[in-house]
Amino acid sequence: MTHPAIFDDARHALGLAEMDATHREFVALVAALHAANAAEFPALFQQLVNHTREHFIAEGKLMRDTKYRGLPEHEGDHHRVLGELQQLNRSLKRGHLPLVRAYVKEGLMDWFDTHVAMMDAALAMHLKKQKETA
Repeated sequence: MTHPAIFDDARHALGLAEMDATHREFVALVAALHAANAAEFPALFQQLVNHTREHFIAEGKLMRDTKYRGLPEHEGDHHRVLGELQQLNRSLKRGHLPLVRAYVKEGLMDWFDTHVAMMDAALAMHLKKQKETA
């Protein structure tokens, strides 16, 4: 089932401007990939991989800086998904466009929804508490 790449405030907004902006960028890239033709797709997918790597590095630093207890699980999910994206990017470079397009259309937003609801929502609560006590 194709999952629409739409940033839904009710499901995705966490009330932290920087995190929400990064997530909006991620969803916009996924939406662009949904609409991309075969010629545009590889460069856009590379952008998604780069964006996701930077996003995860920044979030990892934030979790370390604030001594977030959920870091091992959260970062484990990041490593797994980034690994999948990097592997798919290698497949794409070998000409496996349909495989990568299917992942983008059928798997990526489902992962994003779950990750935001479970992992990022808990991190956002932690960060808001840190701000209150700072």
